[in-house]
Amino acid sequence: MPDTVTSPATATSALDALVAAHQRALWRYLRLLGARGNEVDELLQDTFVVAWQQGVPAGAAAGAFLRGIARNLWLRSRRAWARRREAAVASAVEALWVATVRGDDDGGDTVEALRACMAQLAERPRRALERLYGDGMPRRDVARELGMKDNGVKMLLQRTRQALRECIERRRT
Repeated sequence: MPDTVTSPATATSALDALVAAHQRALWRYLRLLGARGNEVDELLQDTFVVAWQQGVPAGAAAGAFLRGIARNLWLRSRRAWARRREAAVASAVEALWVATVRGDDDGGDTVEALRACMAQLAERPRRALERLYGDGMPRRDVARELGMKDNGVKMLLQRTRQALRECIERRRT
């Protein structure tokens, strides 16, 4: 709480004034960043709590200060979301593997289907997969080697993995 506030009633009215002055603009800013639904409301509340604890600068600097806090909180929530998503994907892959290799099959049929499907790939997608997964090369280095941008390799890999999934399913049925 800022040092200039001396009584609880004054603190409440100062916080109310801060929220009233900046809530609408911050809400729009968070929506523009990509926050959705209840996430916007939670980020707004957290922004005002953090700002109040740190002490809000006076005047025109308050808006920029609040946007900086809101942006940092939003970025932190994106990183946490990405970690949860990676864990969910790993869990889904494990479940798919278990479902694929039920019984006596040790996954050999799936591996053979994958090899056959990989052989059908064009040079660039096959090389990207081999360098990324086989050699453990970072995606940005794969992009540099293939003369592509990082996002281009990301999209190439997504399309290639999808094509491999479909090819494997066709071979297994």
